Amino acid sequence: MKLTYTQNGDYLLPNLTIKKKNTNGINKYGYLRLHYLKENKKALYTTLLMTNKLTNHLISVSKNSENRLQMLMKNYKNSDERLSEKNKEINHIEWSKLMNNYKNTAEEIILNEFIFI
Repeated sequence: MKLTYTQNGDYLLPNLTIKKKNTNGINKYGYLRLHYLKENKKALYTTLLMTNKLTNHLISVSKNSENRLQMLMKNYKNSDERLSEKNKEINHIEWSKLMNNYKNTAEEIILNEFIFI
């Protein structure tokens, strides 16, 4: 790899650029991971950024966390009979409370497994 330099006053600064990557696959969990890395794991963040692996890492975290969320929610629906479609029609407020509770629980699990590691 050949480096080129630009003179800025008395200093020669290297022309370092980061290749632009497609960030369409990054969801909220990927952005939470990015924020966590920037604030708490600066060495890992810098290493991933300089080796041009940060975007791939964030997309991987996004996909894995989304798959985990879907799996957890499916398991919750199958294990709790109060979350059936019949109960949704009968008592939709109670059904919504339960779904929100299970979703919050699943998101807490995901944050501990994928984001804050």
